[in-house]
Amino acid sequence: MRFITQYYFLILFVLLVALTAAVGGNVYQYTENQKLEADKAALIEENDSISTTLASTTMALLTATTTIASLEEVVADLEGDKDNLKDELRDEKNKNDGFEDQIKDIAGTVGVLDKLSKTDKELLQKYSKVYFLNEHYVPESLKEIDNEWKYDESRTFFLHSKVLPYFEKMVKAAKKDGVDLWVISAYRSFDMQAQLKGDYTTTFGSGANTFSADQGYSEHQLGTTIDFTTSGINGGLTGFENTAAYDWLVKNAYKYGFTLSYPEENGYYIFEPWHWRFVGTDLANDLRKDDAHFYDWEQRKIDEYLISIFD
Repeated sequence: MRFITQYYFLILFVLLVALTAAVGGNVYQYTENQKLEADKAALIEENDSISTTLASTTMALLTATTTIASLEEVVADLEGDKDNLKDELRDEKNKNDGFEDQIKDIAGTVGVLDKLSKTDKELLQKYSKVYFLNEHYVPESLKEIDNEWKYDESRTFFLHSKVLPYFEKMVKAAKKDGVDLWVISAYRSFDMQAQLKGDYTTTFGSGANTFSADQGYSEHQLGTTIDFTTSGINGGLTGFENTAAYDWLVKNAYKYGFTLSYPEENGYYIFEPWHWRFVGTDLANDLRKDDAHFYDWEQRKIDEYLISIFD
């Protein structure tokens, strides 16, 4: 009986253990299932969150793409505006350059006109039997020639004040080369020319017209013309063309703005190798280059040099 009771206790214990194990296993399985469900729920929630984030990101990306596209259009428009502004700026610059050139031209023209207005227009006119200087004409300024350059120091000779520096450079250069250039006639007024022509006419009759101008037609009245003599001809004019002085003048006078008015076979007077007129270095140089003399050129061509006569 005791054995049977122990046997039942043993069976009961085994059953209890088995039941405990079963219950424990079910509890464990239940716990694991709950954990899995929780993990699943967490994953689902995380997935939903990711999906939501992804959707937001996608929307933001689409928005950003749209914004970039809009910005690119704006940039393109700005580039177009920039190019247009460049073109407009270039056009305005060209206009301004054009205006500046016009202003310079106008200023230059005004300057030229102002300079011309202050320059005696008579200085380059052809007077020998062509143009006439009235009895009231006197050069704007006259200065006396220094005694060193006169053949007769007892006489007084005047020259246009703006011509005098060119004259002095010329005679000093000639002297340096061993050539004497002395003045025997310079400025002559209208009345002085009338008296001189009268004296010549009394002595030579109508023949005086071949070498002496009437009053108002003499280049000497301008104060820019000089008659020279030199050593070896006793202060006279005859034979001047055969002197070293004449040869020197032919080769060098143009450098100082002087030109021979009446060369051989001119249409006005006899050959006057002693008679030299100041016309400015530009005109004198160009006449020499053209192998021409003052009265060979048309007056309108000569007039173009008036602006630079004293430059």
